[in-house]
Amino acid sequence: MQTTTAIDTHTDEHVHHSGHDGGHHHTETFISKYIFSLDHKTIGKQFLFLGMFWAIIGGAMSVLFRVQLGWPDETFPALERVFAAWFTDGKLNPEAYYSLVTMHGTIMVFFVLTASLSGTFANILIPLQLGARDMASPLMNALSFWLFFCAGVVMFASLFLPTGAASAGWTIYPPLSALPQTSPGSGNGMTFWLIAMVLFVASTLMGGLNYVSTVLNLRTKGMSLFRMPLTIWALFFTAIIGILSFPVLVSCVVLLIFDRGLGTSFYLSNIVIGGKALPYAGGSPILFQHLFWFLGHPEVYIVILPAMGMVSEILAVHSRKPIFGYKAMIFSILGITVLGFIVWAHHMFMAGLNPFVGSIFTLFTLLIAIPSAVKVFNWLATLWRGNIRINPPSMFAIGFVSMFISGGLTGIWLGNSTIDIQLHDTYFVVAHFHIVMGIAAFFGMYAGIYHWFPRMFGRMMNETMAYIHFAVTFVGAYLIFWPMHFLGLSGVPRRYYSFNEFAAFSKYADLNKVISAAAIVVFLGQLLFLVNFIWSIYRGRKSTQNPWQANTLEWTSPIEGIHGNWEGDIPEVHRWAYDYSRYPESDVDFIPQNVPLSEEEKKTYVDH
Repeated sequence: MQTTTAIDTHTDEHVHHSGHDGGHHHTETFISKYIFSLDHKTIGKQFLFLGMFWAIIGGAMSVLFRVQLGWPDETFPALERVFAAWFTDGKLNPEAYYSLVTMHGTIMVFFVLTASLSGTFANILIPLQLGARDMASPLMNALSFWLFFCAGVVMFASLFLPTGAASAGWTIYPPLSALPQTSPGSGNGMTFWLIAMVLFVASTLMGGLNYVSTVLNLRTKGMSLFRMPLTIWALFFTAIIGILSFPVLVSCVVLLIFDRGLGTSFYLSNIVIGGKALPYAGGSPILFQHLFWFLGHPEVYIVILPAMGMVSEILAVHSRKPIFGYKAMIFSILGITVLGFIVWAHHMFMAGLNPFVGSIFTLFTLLIAIPSAVKVFNWLATLWRGNIRINPPSMFAIGFVSMFISGGLTGIWLGNSTIDIQLHDTYFVVAHFHIVMGIAAFFGMYAGIYHWFPRMFGRMMNETMAYIHFAVTFVGAYLIFWPMHFLGLSGVPRRYYSFNEFAAFSKYADLNKVISAAAIVVFLGQLLFLVNFIWSIYRGRKSTQNPWQANTLEWTSPIEGIHGNWEGDIPEVHRWAYDYSRYPESDVDFIPQNVPLSEEEKKTYVDH
């Protein structure tokens, strides 16, 4: 058959002229190639390496404060020798505890799950999957990374200040964050936090503008919008969310800086400290909450949408089936993007919000579950009766679906204002957002790293270590966060340094020990991943050109990763990204996007 012949010869190159020679080579020094590179692939790896560093720091912080919560009466002289500034008589200081909680949340939400997740995969995948030589502005791309690096330097430096790092919580609510005299962490540590976040937002905006420009302007011939992989759609909408929401955080932070240093009263009014009334009047801390959560809730989707896109791609590849409901997946991402901007006040049901306004935000919060449910249904339908290949990428992708379902269902509880009033600021909230946003996003990121590691480094990661990593992370994550739901239902508040003085809460001491022990084991499991990652870069089994037999264009680029991505001309696209198992009579079950349609296919072919 003509169709079978076309499929079986899909290794043939079909390219179009790119306008300039992608195979041009020029001499580069180590500094220009690996440090101040303008190549999107190198910049993506820089985001990945820096994000892994921050993940280790943030994870280690969580271990320290979980040790305090699990064993509040014990002393740890060994930890005091390492972290002398944070410990007294072998126990973690209360001030250090709150600084660790603040910095853990900030690092994980912004530096790891925002900058590293989007920065890594947007840089690596957008040009390669769209058939572009590089980003629209390579220089702006490099500046985006180095601003992120500078933000990290400032944030890291705050850990070594005599007064300690910021300690007002990652949401930095005033007046605690606005008045330097309220606590040691509200002084210079808070100032460093604010400076770092302004640099971070500038980095994010540069990256986002670059991603959107590249998607709209640099697609190769034949790559229509509805032939783009779902990874690109997810990264595209993620960039749009960031461009629209992060400037609001900057305005929020700038007004806070004014209150701290210039004597203004945007967020302060009727403040009394030590019996002395301070000269602030007319401000409102509720204004801060509105500005912060206008970014804060879209931030949830900035974190989770890239993971959703990668999981959609990975499930299709490793189930050897077309993604179920391709256009429904796109419009569900669009729905999440739009609705994500009109649900922020569900974080503020306890802030004196008008009940009628609260009911409106409850409605939109419950509505956003619909596009999320569409995605879950389509992932399960893609897996259903598929020829599933069990390997590390597919395991972590399926783990993501599990986490997203279990964490998302508890969001329905918290989205209902009448229930949220009871559960607000309890461990139920901690459990919900860690599972649905934190752990789920990490599973999506791990799936992406295992899947595209051959594309990044030309080698395969060790599967045995990867399976151990999956088992420890999957079981451990549920052991950490699932019991927290029951703590929250019992009214146990979050952010408390110790529960020993509360008879109603101290009875959960043994459960806290289990949670803390699981947190330590899971952290050690991530160190195993780190060992596997570094070892595989140098000693991993060498990868073939297309190890997963996938259809997207990144697998047509030379495995050594040349500057410009392709020698000579750029591949031309003739079909969508999910032609898996299209022709059962064929010997192969995938047709790359650059394979031309046969004469027979031209009569009946539709993308999806």
